[in-house]
Amino acid sequence: MKKLILAITISAMAFGCSKSDGDGDGNGGGDQDAAVLASPANNTECITGTSISNTESKVTLTWSAANGAQSYFVYLKNLSTQATLQFSAGTATSYEATLAKGTPYSWYVSANKANSTVKSETFKFYNAGTGTTSHAPFPADLVAPLMSSTINGPTVTLQWAGADVDNDIKDYKIYLDTNSNPTTLAGTVTTQQLPGVGIITGSTYYWKIVTSDRAGNSTSSPVYQFKVY
Repeated sequence: MKKLILAITISAMAFGCSKSDGDGDGNGGGDQDAAVLASPANNTECITGTSISNTESKVTLTWSAANGAQSYFVYLKNLSTQATLQFSAGTATSYEATLAKGTPYSWYVSANKANSTVKSETFKFYNAGTGTTSHAPFPADLVAPLMSSTINGPTVTLQWAGADVDNDIKDYKIYLDTNSNPTTLAGTVTTQQLPGVGIITGSTYYWKIVTSDRAGNSTSSPVYQFKVY
């Protein structure tokens, strides 16, 4: 991530992340087959836990219990490196993790039951650095076509989901071609889809989204591929 703009120094990180209210993303109350993530809240900057060094802090992840769960595993992905770690929470509905400061993460909880495992939805958050920062957008989640899917031509609608803690996304640049690291700009839009993209039967395509904000920050999504028959 680039252009972190330091402004106000925070002497101690002692504030909890606010809990998300129930909404259309599946965060409501009531009986739950899956764990319901509570904190850090989705698409927020999180200032919580204990600073343990200039570069790391301990953050407590919390969730509501899933019906019939016998244990929980927590999955944390560093969105800068795409590295994912798995942690066992046992029967607890919280887990304290040591995370890099000033870094975006995603997380979800897997509830292990007698005969199945049930995955929660996935939240994203920024683990706060020292001071107030201008955050780069979260890497876009590529929605359609699905990774390694096979589709019909002669056109395709590319869809994704973007978010930014600062709510200042400027545009999305879509790169698509037959190279494993696509460099051909297929379009620049402010919406979260690009319809009518021409594709050729028998080809394998690779695509990614570069999200830019009004502060000059940008992030790239992972590269997805699909085939055309």
